[in-house]
Amino acid sequence: MTVSSDSMLPCQSLCVSVIGAGNVGRTLAQRIAEKDLANVVLLDIVEGLPQGIALDLMAAQGIESHNSKVIGTNNYEETAGSDVVVITAGRARTPGISRDDLMAINAKIVVNAAQQAIKYSPDAIFIIITNPLDVMTYLAWKATGLPPQRVMGMAGVLDSSRLQTFIAMELGISTANVTALVLGGHGDLMLPLPRYCTVNGVPIPELLDQATIERLVERTRNGGAEVVKLLQTGGAYYAPASSACLMVETILRDQSRLLPTAAYLRGEYGLDDIYLGVPCLLGCRGVTKILEVQLTEQERESLHISANSVRKNVKLALESVGMS
Repeated sequence: MTVSSDSMLPCQSLCVSVIGAGNVGRTLAQRIAEKDLANVVLLDIVEGLPQGIALDLMAAQGIESHNSKVIGTNNYEETAGSDVVVITAGRARTPGISRDDLMAINAKIVVNAAQQAIKYSPDAIFIIITNPLDVMTYLAWKATGLPPQRVMGMAGVLDSSRLQTFIAMELGISTANVTALVLGGHGDLMLPLPRYCTVNGVPIPELLDQATIERLVERTRNGGAEVVKLLQTGGAYYAPASSACLMVETILRDQSRLLPTAAYLRGEYGLDDIYLGVPCLLGCRGVTKILEVQLTEQERESLHISANSVRKNVKLALESVGMS
Protein backbone atom coordinates (compact mmCIF):
# COMPACT_ATOMS: atom_id res chain seq x y z
CA MET A 1 0.00 0.00 0.00
CA THR A 2 1.31 3.44 -0.94
CA VAL A 3 0.73 6.28 1.51
CA SER A 4 1.02 9.89 0.43
CA SER A 5 3.56 11.86 2.47
CA ASP A 6 0.90 14.55 3.02
CA SER A 7 -1.16 12.11 5.08
CA MET A 8 1.69 11.82 7.55
CA LEU A 9 1.60 15.52 8.43
CA PRO A 10 -0.31 16.87 11.46
CA CYS A 11 -3.86 17.83 10.56
CA GLN A 12 -3.68 21.24 12.21
CA SER A 13 -1.59 24.20 11.14
CA LEU A 14 -1.57 26.00 14.49
CA CYS A 15 1.82 26.39 16.13
CA VAL A 16 2.93 27.16 19.67
CA SER A 17 6.56 28.01 20.41
CA VAL A 18 7.80 27.27 23.91
CA ILE A 19 10.95 29.21 24.75
CA GLY A 20 12.93 27.30 27.38
CA ALA A 21 13.20 23.51 27.56
CA GLY A 22 13.43 23.23 31.33
CA ASN A 23 10.93 21.27 33.37
CA VAL A 24 8.05 23.70 32.79
CA GLY A 25 8.76 24.12 29.08
CA ARG A 26 9.15 20.44 28.25
CA THR A 27 6.07 19.50 30.31
CA LEU A 28 4.06 22.21 28.58
CA ALA A 29 5.20 20.92 25.19
CA GLN A 30 3.99 17.47 26.20
CA ARG A 31 0.61 18.80 27.39
CA ILE A 32 0.01 20.76 24.18
CA ALA A 33 1.03 17.90 21.90
CA GLU A 34 -0.94 15.21 23.70
CA LYS A 35 -4.06 17.39 23.70
CA ASP A 36 -3.60 17.84 19.94
CA LEU A 37 -3.85 21.61 20.34
CA ALA A 38 -1.07 22.58 17.96
CA ASN A 39 2.34 21.75 16.61
CA VAL A 40 5.06 22.68 19.10
CA VAL A 41 8.48 24.24 18.60
CA LEU A 42 10.59 23.81 21.73
CA LEU A 43 13.56 26.18 21.83
CA ASP A 44 16.51 26.30 24.18
CA ILE A 45 20.05 27.68 24.07
CA VAL A 46 21.56 24.33 25.12
CA GLU A 47 22.49 22.41 21.98
CA GLY A 48 20.86 19.01 21.72
CA LEU A 49 18.56 19.48 24.71
CA PRO A 50 15.35 20.59 22.93
CA GLN A 51 16.07 18.25 20.03
CA GLY A 52 16.38 15.28 22.36
CA ILE A 53 13.22 16.16 24.26
CA ALA A 54 11.29 16.66 21.02
CA LEU A 55 12.47 13.31 19.65
CA ASP A 56 11.47 11.57 22.87
CA LEU A 57 8.01 13.18 22.81
CA MET A 58 7.52 12.26 19.14
CA ALA A 59 8.47 8.65 19.91
CA ALA A 60 5.39 8.50 22.16
CA GLN A 61 3.07 9.91 19.49
CA GLY A 62 1.69 6.56 18.41
CA ILE A 63 1.05 5.47 21.98
CA GLU A 64 -0.66 8.73 22.96
CA SER A 65 -2.57 8.83 19.65
CA HIS A 66 -2.06 12.49 18.74
CA ASN A 67 -1.05 14.15 15.49
CA SER A 68 0.92 17.11 16.78
CA LYS A 69 4.48 17.55 15.61
CA VAL A 70 7.14 18.53 18.15
CA ILE A 71 10.36 20.14 16.93
CA GLY A 72 13.39 20.97 19.06
CA THR A 73 15.68 23.81 18.05
CA ASN A 74 18.29 26.34 19.12
CA ASN A 75 17.29 28.72 16.32
CA TYR A 76 14.52 31.31 16.60
CA GLU A 77 13.97 31.15 12.84
CA GLU A 78 12.23 27.82 13.34
CA THR A 79 9.62 29.50 15.56
CA ALA A 80 8.42 31.61 12.61
CA GLY A 81 4.68 32.00 12.24
CA SER A 82 3.77 30.92 15.76
CA ASP A 83 0.23 31.62 16.90
CA VAL A 84 1.27 31.62 20.57
CA VAL A 85 4.71 32.10 22.11
CA VAL A 86 5.19 30.94 25.70
CA ILE A 87 8.32 32.13 27.49
CA THR A 88 9.44 29.85 30.31
CA ALA A 89 13.19 30.51 29.95
CA GLY A 90 15.04 31.70 33.01
CA ARG A 91 16.70 30.54 36.15
CA ALA A 92 14.47 28.35 38.29
CA ARG A 93 13.86 28.89 41.98
CA THR A 94 15.97 26.97 44.47
CA PRO A 95 15.74 26.91 48.27
CA GLY A 96 16.50 30.33 49.77
CA ILE A 97 15.88 32.20 46.52
CA SER A 98 12.65 34.18 46.23
CA ARG A 99 10.91 35.06 42.95
CA ASP A 100 12.24 38.60 43.26
CA ASP A 101 15.84 37.40 43.71
CA LEU A 102 15.65 36.06 40.18
CA MET A 103 14.75 39.42 38.70
CA ALA A 104 18.07 40.74 37.39
CA ILE A 105 19.07 37.41 35.86
CA ASN A 106 15.75 36.61 34.27
CA ALA A 107 15.07 40.14 33.02
CA LYS A 108 17.85 39.87 30.45
CA ILE A 109 16.76 36.38 29.42
CA VAL A 110 13.10 37.34 28.92
CA VAL A 111 13.80 40.56 27.05
CA ASN A 112 16.12 38.77 24.63
CA ALA A 113 13.66 35.90 24.13
CA ALA A 114 10.76 38.28 23.50
CA GLN A 115 12.74 40.40 21.03
CA GLN A 116 13.95 37.36 19.10
CA ALA A 117 10.54 35.65 19.01
CA ILE A 118 8.61 38.72 17.84
CA LYS A 119 10.92 39.06 14.82
CA TYR A 120 9.63 35.79 13.42
CA SER A 121 6.07 35.75 14.84
CA PRO A 122 4.76 39.33 14.72
CA ASP A 123 1.14 38.18 14.99
CA ALA A 124 1.63 35.90 17.99
CA ILE A 125 0.10 36.16 21.44
CA PHE A 126 2.71 35.97 24.21
CA ILE A 127 2.28 34.17 27.53
CA ILE A 128 4.99 34.68 30.15
CA ILE A 129 5.77 32.14 32.87
CA THR A 130 9.27 33.22 33.96
CA ASN A 131 9.48 34.63 37.51
CA PRO A 132 9.03 37.20 38.94
CA LEU A 133 6.09 36.82 36.62
CA ASP A 134 4.28 40.16 36.74
CA VAL A 135 7.57 42.01 36.24
CA MET A 136 8.72 39.75 33.40
CA THR A 137 5.37 40.15 31.65
CA TYR A 138 5.75 43.93 31.70
CA LEU A 139 9.27 43.62 30.29
CA ALA A 140 8.11 41.27 27.53
CA TRP A 141 5.38 43.74 26.58
CA LYS A 142 7.93 46.56 26.38
CA ALA A 143 10.39 44.40 24.44
CA THR A 144 7.86 43.28 21.82
CA GLY A 145 6.01 46.57 21.37
CA LEU A 146 2.77 44.61 21.02
CA PRO A 147 -0.67 45.84 22.07
CA PRO A 148 -0.94 44.94 25.77
CA GLN A 149 -3.87 42.57 25.26
CA ARG A 150 -1.56 40.26 23.28
CA VAL A 151 0.93 39.88 26.14
CA MET A 152 -0.10 38.24 29.41
CA GLY A 153 1.30 36.33 32.34
CA MET A 154 0.38 32.91 33.70
CA ALA A 155 -0.07 33.16 37.46
CA GLY A 156 -3.67 33.47 38.57
CA VAL A 157 -4.68 30.16 36.99
CA LEU A 158 -1.93 28.41 38.95
CA ASP A 159 -2.54 30.21 42.25
CA SER A 160 -6.30 29.69 41.98
CA SER A 161 -5.78 26.00 41.19
CA ARG A 162 -3.62 25.61 44.28
CA LEU A 163 -6.28 27.21 46.47
CA GLN A 164 -8.94 25.09 44.78
CA THR A 165 -6.93 21.95 45.57
CA PHE A 166 -6.29 22.90 49.19
CA ILE A 167 -10.01 23.61 49.75
CA ALA A 168 -10.96 20.26 48.21
CA MET A 169 -8.38 18.43 50.32
CA GLU A 170 -9.60 20.15 53.48
CA LEU A 171 -13.25 19.27 52.81
CA GLY A 172 -12.52 15.81 51.41
CA ILE A 173 -14.39 16.49 48.18
CA SER A 174 -13.65 16.54 44.46
CA THR A 175 -11.82 19.56 43.08
CA ALA A 176 -14.47 19.55 40.33
CA ASN A 177 -16.92 20.90 42.93
CA VAL A 178 -14.66 23.80 43.90
CA THR A 179 -14.02 27.15 42.24
CA ALA A 180 -11.42 29.57 43.58
CA LEU A 181 -10.15 33.04 42.75
CA VAL A 182 -6.77 34.62 43.45
CA LEU A 183 -5.84 38.14 42.32
CA GLY A 184 -2.73 40.32 42.60
CA GLY A 185 0.94 39.68 42.02
CA HIS A 186 2.37 36.18 41.75
CA GLY A 187 4.14 36.13 45.10
CA ASP A 188 3.75 36.52 48.83
CA LEU A 189 1.42 39.51 48.37
CA MET A 190 -1.11 37.71 46.15
CA LEU A 191 -4.74 38.20 47.10
CA PRO A 192 -6.83 35.02 47.51
CA LEU A 193 -10.53 35.91 47.77
CA PRO A 194 -12.31 33.31 49.96
CA ARG A 195 -15.74 34.90 49.56
CA TYR A 196 -15.46 34.33 45.79
CA CYS A 197 -14.48 30.67 46.38
CA THR A 198 -17.38 28.25 46.28
CA VAL A 199 -18.30 24.59 46.51
CA ASN A 200 -21.10 24.01 44.00
CA GLY A 201 -22.16 27.61 44.53
CA VAL A 202 -21.86 27.60 48.32
CA PRO A 203 -19.27 30.18 49.53
CA ILE A 204 -16.54 28.50 51.56
CA PRO A 205 -17.02 30.85 54.57
CA GLU A 206 -20.23 28.87 55.10
CA LEU A 207 -18.30 25.58 55.10
CA LEU A 208 -15.01 26.39 56.85
CA ASP A 209 -14.18 28.46 59.92
CA GLN A 210 -12.08 31.60 59.59
CA ALA A 211 -8.94 30.07 61.08
CA THR A 212 -9.01 27.23 58.53
CA ILE A 213 -9.61 29.63 55.65
CA GLU A 214 -6.68 31.79 56.74
CA ARG A 215 -4.47 28.69 56.92
CA LEU A 216 -5.43 27.66 53.38
CA VAL A 217 -4.89 31.20 52.13
CA GLU A 218 -1.41 31.28 53.64
CA ARG A 219 -0.60 27.88 52.17
CA THR A 220 -1.66 29.16 48.76
CA ARG A 221 0.61 32.20 49.08
CA ASN A 222 3.50 29.87 49.88
CA GLY A 223 2.47 27.11 47.48
CA GLY A 224 5.45 27.53 45.18
CA ALA A 225 7.92 27.83 48.06
CA GLU A 226 6.47 24.67 49.65
CA VAL A 227 7.20 22.69 46.47
CA VAL A 228 10.70 24.20 46.22
CA LYS A 229 11.45 23.21 49.81
CA LEU A 230 10.29 19.64 49.26
CA LEU A 231 12.06 19.15 45.92
CA GLN A 232 15.27 20.92 47.08
CA THR A 233 16.61 20.97 43.51
CA GLY A 234 14.06 23.13 41.69
CA GLY A 235 10.54 24.46 41.57
CA ALA A 236 7.06 23.32 40.57
CA TYR A 237 6.44 22.42 36.94
CA TYR A 238 3.50 20.06 36.52
CA ALA A 239 0.88 22.53 37.78
CA PRO A 240 2.48 25.57 36.06
CA ALA A 241 2.58 23.66 32.76
CA SER A 242 -1.06 22.61 33.11
CA SER A 243 -2.04 26.20 33.91
CA ALA A 244 -0.26 27.54 30.84
CA CYS A 245 -1.75 24.80 28.69
CA LEU A 246 -5.26 25.83 29.76
CA MET A 247 -4.51 29.41 28.66
CA VAL A 248 -3.06 28.21 25.34
CA GLU A 249 -6.11 26.03 24.70
CA THR A 250 -8.48 28.89 25.55
CA ILE A 251 -6.71 31.18 23.08
CA LEU A 252 -6.27 28.73 20.22
CA ARG A 253 -9.86 27.50 20.44
CA ASP A 254 -11.27 30.98 21.12
CA GLN A 255 -13.21 29.67 24.12
CA SER A 256 -13.76 33.07 25.76
CA ARG A 257 -13.11 31.65 29.22
CA LEU A 258 -12.89 33.76 32.36
CA LEU A 259 -9.45 33.08 33.83
CA PRO A 260 -7.31 34.96 36.36
CA THR A 261 -4.47 36.35 34.27
CA ALA A 262 -1.63 38.82 34.68
CA ALA A 263 -3.02 41.53 32.40
CA TYR A 264 -2.17 45.15 31.64
CA LEU A 265 -4.35 47.53 33.64
CA ARG A 266 -5.46 50.94 32.38
CA GLY A 267 -7.53 52.24 35.26
CA GLU A 268 -9.17 49.00 36.33
CA TYR A 269 -9.13 48.53 40.10
CA GLY A 270 -7.71 52.06 40.32
CA LEU A 271 -4.40 50.91 38.81
CA ASP A 272 -2.62 52.00 35.66
CA ASP A 273 0.43 50.97 33.57
CA ILE A 274 1.01 47.70 35.38
CA TYR A 275 0.59 43.97 34.81
CA LEU A 276 -1.28 42.29 37.65
CA GLY A 277 -3.43 39.21 38.18
CA VAL A 278 -7.13 39.95 37.55
CA PRO A 279 -10.09 37.99 36.09
CA CYS A 280 -9.95 38.17 32.28
CA LEU A 281 -11.84 36.85 29.31
CA LEU A 282 -9.34 35.13 27.01
CA GLY A 283 -9.88 34.34 23.36
CA CYS A 284 -8.15 34.26 20.00
CA ARG A 285 -7.22 37.96 20.27
CA GLY A 286 -5.69 37.56 23.73
CA VAL A 287 -7.22 39.42 26.67
CA THR A 288 -10.59 40.56 25.35
CA LYS A 289 -12.02 41.91 28.61
CA ILE A 290 -10.98 42.56 32.20
CA LEU A 291 -13.65 41.92 34.81
CA GLU A 292 -13.71 44.19 37.85
CA VAL A 293 -15.11 42.23 40.78
CA GLN A 294 -16.36 44.08 43.84
CA LEU A 295 -13.68 44.36 46.51
CA THR A 296 -13.94 45.40 50.13
CA GLU A 297 -11.86 48.34 51.25
CA GLN A 298 -9.37 45.97 52.88
CA GLU A 299 -9.14 43.77 49.76
CA ARG A 300 -8.62 46.80 47.53
CA GLU A 301 -5.88 48.06 49.83
CA SER A 302 -4.18 44.64 49.71
CA LEU A 303 -4.37 44.61 45.92
CA HIS A 304 -2.74 48.04 45.75
CA ILE A 305 0.01 46.93 48.15
CA SER A 306 0.70 44.00 45.84
CA ALA A 307 0.69 46.34 42.84
CA ASN A 308 3.12 48.76 44.51
CA SER A 309 5.55 45.89 45.11
CA VAL A 310 5.32 44.86 41.44
CA ARG A 311 5.71 48.46 40.26
CA LYS A 312 8.87 48.92 42.34
CA ASN A 313 10.42 45.79 40.86
CA VAL A 314 9.41 46.73 37.31
CA LYS A 315 11.41 49.94 37.69
CA LEU A 316 14.45 48.01 38.92
CA ALA A 317 14.12 45.42 36.16
CA LEU A 318 13.82 48.06 33.44
CA GLU A 319 16.98 49.72 34.74
CA SER A 320 18.84 46.39 34.79
CA VAL A 321 18.24 45.90 31.05
CA GLY A 322 18.63 49.55 30.07
CA MET A 323 14.96 50.09 29.23
CA SER A 324 14.06 52.66 31.90
